[in-house]
Amino acid sequence: MAAQEAPQAPVSPRSPAGFAPCSAESWRAPWEMYAALRDADPLHHVVDGDYWVLSRYADVLAAARDTGRFSSAGGLTFTYGERERLGITDAAPMVMLDPPEHTDFRRLITRGYTPRRVAAIEPDVRAFVRARLDRIAGLRGGCDIVAELFKPLPSFVVGRYLGVPEADRARFDGWTQAIVEAHALGDALTASEAVGGLFGYFTELVARRRAEPADDTLSDLVRLLPPKDDGALLRILGFAFTMVAGGNDTTTGLLGGAAELLTADPGQRRTLLDTPARLPTAVEELLRLTSPVQCLARTVTADTTLHGRTVPAGRKVLLLYGAANRDPRAFGPDADRLDLTRDGPQHLAFTHGPHHCLGAAAARLVARIALEELLARFPDFAVDAAGGTFAGGSYVRRYASLPFVTGRT
Repeated sequence: MAAQEAPQAPVSPRSPAGFAPCSAESWRAPWEMYAALRDADPLHHVVDGDYWVLSRYADVLAAARDTGRFSSAGGLTFTYGERERLGITDAAPMVMLDPPEHTDFRRLITRGYTPRRVAAIEPDVRAFVRARLDRIAGLRGGCDIVAELFKPLPSFVVGRYLGVPEADRARFDGWTQAIVEAHALGDALTASEAVGGLFGYFTELVARRRAEPADDTLSDLVRLLPPKDDGALLRILGFAFTMVAGGNDTTTGLLGGAAELLTADPGQRRTLLDTPARLPTAVEELLRLTSPVQCLARTVTADTTLHGRTVPAGRKVLLLYGAANRDPRAFGPDADRLDLTRDGPQHLAFTHGPHHCLGAAAARLVARIALEELLARFPDFAVDAAGGTFAGGSYVRRYASLPFVTGRT
C-alpha cells in the first residue's frame, strides 16, 4: 500500500522538499529545489499528477539499471497515456521498449553506431561549425549563439546521420522543430501531426534507400532488416523519432550550458585554452553539470519501497538526473562547481544501464568539435546568461536564446 497523504496545493520550486515541474521561467536555477529534495525527501510524492520523484545519485542509478522494476514502456514523461497522445502505440521508439524487445532492437541499431560511423561525420561537423563561426565573425554587435550555432548544429548532425538528402532538409528541419517544441510544451496535437509527417517521409525514404543505398545509418538499417517485414519498418520509424526527439534540444542544452559555465569561470576556460587535450574530459564535467535531460520517468511494475515509502505498481517515478549529477554524496561537497580535473563516478547525463543513450558517442564528438572550434576562433567569447531565455518543457533544460559576443579578435 502507498503511504496516504492529504491533498496539497502544488509547491513552489523554492519550497523545502517540494517538486514542481520546471518551465521556461524556473529552469534558470532549479538547484535549490533539487538540494532540498535530496536532503529531506529523496522519494517525493507529487500529489498533483500522482507520480514520484527520485533525486539522489545512488537511487537514480539503481532505478536506471533495473528495467524489470522500472519500466520505460509507459512512456518517459510523468503524464500517463503518453504514447497514445503522441500516436506511437505501434511504432514505439526504442527508448519506450523494455528488454528483451529493447535488447534485440538495440543490438541491431548499434551496428549503425560503430566507431567508423561516428568518426565519419567529424569532417562534416567541423566544416559546418567553422562556416557558422565565419558567419558569426561577420556580425556586428554580437548575436544569439543558440540561433546561429547551438540549435542548427544538432539538427544538421541528426539529418546527416539519418541520411536525409540536402534537398529534403527544409522539410526535415520543419518536422524536427515542430516535434521538439510541441513535445517540450506538451502540445500533443501538434506533436502527433508532426510525427505523422515525419513517419510518412521516412516511409518514403526507406523505400528509396532499399533501391539506392547510401553511406548512412538508415541504409545500414534497411540492409539489416527484412524487406517485407512491417514490424521492421515500424522499428525504423521509431528509431527516426528517437533521433529527432532525443538528439536535437539535448545537444543545444549541453552547448548553451557549457558556454555559460566557461564564461562564468575564466580560470577553467584558461585550463582548456592552455591544454586543449583536456577537452574530452572537460566535456564529461560539462555534461554532468548541464545534464541537458534533467529528468525522465519510468513506471514501476510492482509495489516498490524506498526510504520507508511504497510506490504502488503502475505509478510513475521521475528519475531526476539533474539532481543526481549534483549530489554531494557522489561528487563531493563542491558538486555544484565546475572542475575540469574532477575524478568522480560516472555522471548520469546519458542515463545508465540498458537505456544508456545510444547517441552518446556522437553527442560527445559534436560537443568536443563545437567547443574546440569556438575556443580556437573566439578564445575570449562571452555569453550573457542573465539576458538569455530558456525553452519551455519539463524535461530538457536548454537556452532558447543566449546573447553572445566574440570578445577580442
